[in-house]
Amino acid sequence: MSEHRTIVGLKIKGIRESKNLSIEEVSQRSGLSIEQVNSIETDEQLPSLGPLIKIARALGVRLGTFMDDNDALGPVVCRAEERESKSSISFSNGATDARKHMEYHPLAQQKAGRHMEPFIIDINPEKSPEFQLSAHEGEEFIYVMQGEVEIVYGKETYNLKEGDSIFYDSIVNHHVHGAPGKSAKILAVVYIPF
Repeated sequence: MSEHRTIVGLKIKGIRESKNLSIEEVSQRSGLSIEQVNSIETDEQLPSLGPLIKIARALGVRLGTFMDDNDALGPVVCRAEERESKSSISFSNGATDARKHMEYHPLAQQKAGRHMEPFIIDINPEKSPEFQLSAHEGEEFIYVMQGEVEIVYGKETYNLKEGDSIFYDSIVNHHVHGAPGKSAKILAVVYIPF
């Protein structure tokens, strides 16, 4: 994992303070508890995408704002060697004992005004995953580059292997994780209307 990993909590706190909002106000606007917002800001809890999307909406910013460095108006090229040396972001799967379930490598963090968030995601193996389903506005596309993943979507579970893909409405409760005991690498594109 990169030593230059982005600390999402610090960015959230900085944006919240720049907008003169209290943690309580962000909690009310996002529907998350005060404790959740506080633990995300202090990087005690590595959130899944669902809570981050709610916080982004509460702050009136794009999800990508938490990962951005500089905004560019034209196309953004992300070279493989640069992606490996740039910042990554870790998220938990909601389990209390798993803090680094996924490592996200943003592919367009310098693109201004985007509505899609493309990532290469390394999924770490877990012995006994316990996860919480999340739902948010938008759509997600996942392509399995290596390994095997499980996607819980509503009442169904889909097993995807290398070369498989899935496209779904993210308003339905869902969760993405490695197949039991397996690691994986996926390309994920999250679209969030703003």
